[in-house]
Amino acid sequence: MESASPTLEANPILEVKGVTKSFGAVDVLQGIDFSVLPGSVTALVGDNGAGKSTLIKGLAGIQPFDGGAIYFEGKEVKLDDPRAAAELGIEVVYQDLALCDNLDIVQNMFLGRELKRGVALDEAHMEARAGETLQSLSVRTVSSLRQKVSSLSGGQRQTVAIARSVLWNNKVVILDEPTAALGVAQTEQVLALVRRLADAGLGVVIISHNLQDIFQVADYVYVLYLGTMVTRLRVDETTSGEIVEYITGGKTDLLAQNGAI
Repeated sequence: MESASPTLEANPILEVKGVTKSFGAVDVLQGIDFSVLPGSVTALVGDNGAGKSTLIKGLAGIQPFDGGAIYFEGKEVKLDDPRAAAELGIEVVYQDLALCDNLDIVQNMFLGRELKRGVALDEAHMEARAGETLQSLSVRTVSSLRQKVSSLSGGQRQTVAIARSVLWNNKVVILDEPTAALGVAQTEQVLALVRRLADAGLGVVIISHNLQDIFQVADYVYVLYLGTMVTRLRVDETTSGEIVEYITGGKTDLLAQNGAI
C-alpha cells in the first residue's frame, strides 16, 4: 500500500510542544513534542505504560495536559474538554468503538447528533448522508445501511466507527488499535480505509502494537518510552527491528548515555 508521504516541512494540522501530565507523583508525560501532518498517517507506538493513552486523552480533551502548548492549524488552542476538541475537528475512535448493537448503521452514525425535520427525525436525509460518506470512503462491504450493528463483522463495525468519525468534516482522526482482534481480510479492509482517509487530506493517527500494520499504512512513527517521546522516524527510512529497540528501551539507553535525550 504505497503512498506519497508528506514532507516533514509541511505545516502540521495538529501539534503539541512540551506537553506534560502528572498523576500525583507520577510524571506520565514529560515534555512531549508530537505533530500530525494533513494527508498523512502518523503511528504512535510504545510499550504498555509508555503514555500513549494519556497523550491521546489529552488531545481529545478528556484529560487536559498540565503544561505545554497545543496548536491546531498553526494557532494555539486549549483542549479543556471533549467539546473543544470536537469543535476543532478532532475525533477519536476508541478500541471499543462505542457502537450500539441494537441500532442500525445510520442510527449509529448519527447517534447524539440526529437530524430533524420539525419534531420528527429526518431519516431520509440521515440515510442519504450516511450513504454518501461510506461511498466517499469506497466502502463496499456493507450490504444495507439499515443493518443492525449486531449483525456486522468486526471489520464492518470498525468501518462504521471510522465513517462516523469523518461524517462531521473532522480534520484529525485518531484510531486506537483499529485492527485489534480482526482477521487478515478484515485488517486489510480497515488499513485500506485508513489510507484513504489520509489520501483525502485528513491527518490520521494510529495507535497500534502491530508493526506490520504500521509499515503497511503509516508515513511516520513516533515512539514513547516511559513518558518520553524518544524519536520520530519516517517509516520508509527505518526497520521494525529499530522501532522495537526504541520501544523496549535498548536504543533509548544509548541515546541517554550520549546526551541525546
